[in-house]
Amino acid sequence: MRISFGPIAVAAAIGLAFVPGMAQAESYSVLAKQGYATGKLSRGKSGAWGWVVGNGEKKFFCRMNVASAYVNKKEMVSFTASGRMLKIDRATYDGALGGSDPNKPYLKDLQAGRVKAADVGGCSPLR
Repeated sequence: MRISFGPIAVAAAIGLAFVPGMAQAESYSVLAKQGYATGKLSRGKSGAWGWVVGNGEKKFFCRMNVASAYVNKKEMVSFTASGRMLKIDRATYDGALGGSDPNKPYLKDLQAGRVKAADVGGCSPLR
């Protein structure tokens, strides 16, 4: 007796496509273009830094994609993988790079939710 798994696999794929609650990850730039509002910098359930992005009906948690940020002319902060925020001497950092980085965000902008798409990683739906 021979069993064909092709039709079973197709039926399973179609069935999974219609299962509610299996939401796809979204891109921050797509959500921003759709009018989703960005909240203040916060920590997710995992302890990772990011922003809640929502439109009233749906909400997503978008992870931060920033390794460090400027605080002022003398200080900056670095974010560790575990979610800690460490202070760094900006003069030493900029001296090692040969000058300041014009693309590096300021911490106050990140905290207020004023972010660029490059500063934001993947977004997953909140339940």
